[in-house]
Amino acid sequence: MKRLLFLVTICAFNTGIVFAQQPTLTKKEKKEGWQLLFDGKTADGWKSANGKPFPEKGWEIKDGVLQSNPASGHGGDIVTTQAFKDFELSLEFRIAKGANSGIKYYVLPNSSLGLEYQIIDDINHPDAAHGMQGNRKQAALYDLIPAAAAKKNKPVGEWNQVRIISKGTHVEHWLNGNKVVEFERGSAAFKALVAVSKYKDIKGFSEVTETPILLQEHGDAVAFRNIKIKSL
Repeated sequence: MKRLLFLVTICAFNTGIVFAQQPTLTKKEKKEGWQLLFDGKTADGWKSANGKPFPEKGWEIKDGVLQSNPASGHGGDIVTTQAFKDFELSLEFRIAKGANSGIKYYVLPNSSLGLEYQIIDDINHPDAAHGMQGNRKQAALYDLIPAAAAKKNKPVGEWNQVRIISKGTHVEHWLNGNKVVEFERGSAAFKALVAVSKYKDIKGFSEVTETPILLQEHGDAVAFRNIKIKSL
């Protein structure tokens, strides 16, 4: 039996077979209140950001991964059907070369406008060079606050781990185990940043108290897995 398992492993490696990694929760995570936002097999719990059902094109589910698929068309952004208040979100993402996407929260109803954890190829996508002091680079609060200079991106094609923690007005962005952004919603300093951003004329921006989680479809290949959340 051991020899058979060894041969199967070698054959899988040599033929490039990748076994599906289905999302699961440990007993400890279940006890702590974590819940899966993506079951690895279906679009249950997700819909289009405009309120319509989950898009029939632009997104696909394969091998435990929820991914945008530009080759199949433009499906638009998707959101969870459930809204959250104080929460900790955890997921992994992987981008193709030159890709741009994002994770949004405190999203205005039936829209794609909200605070954004930026996902982007810092080297090969031109938007990463725009904005002020890097506030459109990976893990930034998009167009508002740059990620810490010491952030650690994984190379294009590898999985990065994200945490977004929001409790009361306090919000944190984490990338691969490091806290890279921290701010207080509604503070004078935060309002000053919004006033000089692309969101300055958006009524109610960032003032939502409960939010779905939004995954952005920006016309590029981006994959997400192990999407889970717990209320705080």
